[in-house]
Amino acid sequence: MTTPFSISPEDFSLQKKKSTKAIGSDGEDKAVAFLVSGGYEIVSRNWRTKRGEIDIIAKKDGVLVFVEVKTLPSGNLETLSHELDLRKQKRIIETAKFFLLSNRKYNDSKIRFDVLVVDMPGFAPVYHIQDAFAEFV
Repeated sequence: MTTPFSISPEDFSLQKKKSTKAIGSDGEDKAVAFLVSGGYEIVSRNWRTKRGEIDIIAKKDGVLVFVEVKTLPSGNLETLSHELDLRKQKRIIETAKFFLLSNRKYNDSKIRFDVLVVDMPGFAPVYHIQDAFAEFV
């Protein structure tokens, strides 16, 4: 039996997903503000293919930066490591390659993969890890 104040497991799950999505979106907004304040030009946000997504693509000093944003208000370094495992890194790299194929004007740019960690306890509100990972041949 439900009361006007009870919530079904399906509704609870939906609310949790919305709040997780809202947290992530807020984190990306903070990350963009951080990058812009640091002199980066935002090229694209949430650039998607069927196989992956790049949260932010930015440019500064001739370097095209593919940025993964992790908002971890209750996380730690172990959480970050789990969230950004090798499989995730490979997906980001492959998506970046597709971006470069689709946007040839950036072909002569140097590229870099950065991670911005937002709201993780014990760290700056936006913690910037430059050259967080790379493709190894």
